Amino acid sequence: MSTSPKVEPNKIRVLVAKPGLDGHDRGAKVIARALRDAGFEVIYTGLHQTPEMVVNAAVEEDVHVVGLSILSGAHNALVPEIKEGLNKAGLTDCLFVLGGIIPDEDIPEMKKQGVDMVFTPGTSLTDVVEYIKKNAPVRA
Repeated sequence: MSTSPKVEPNKIRVLVAKPGLDGHDRGAKVIARALRDAGFEVIYTGLHQTPEMVVNAAVEEDVHVVGLSILSGAHNALVPEIKEGLNKAGLTDCLFVLGGIIPDEDIPEMKKQGVDMVFTPGTSLTDVVEYIKKNAPVRA
């Protein structure tokens, strides 16, 4: 018997996660609110999540999208570990997005690591919502 939560048909479930020691979550809360207002079901992890906690939450919540918010500069260490955990957990069809303070020169490497899109400061909330609507996986 599955303990996964019931998902409304056609409702995109998004995990917004704050991995690492970064203590600033205002941007993540703004994104979470915008996604919720756009009709997505949003699960916000809160601050100071380990990669393992992010992966476990994604599995438990059966999400379509994993979105990381990283301002600390630890993206080069955290992203590969989280992506590897998602793959090991079988969540290979999740849309994987990253937002925060990500230097332009690091974006190609983030994409090599499996990040589908990187949203940097100044990205409009509408652009984030539209990207997820267009790219989140459809599941039966």
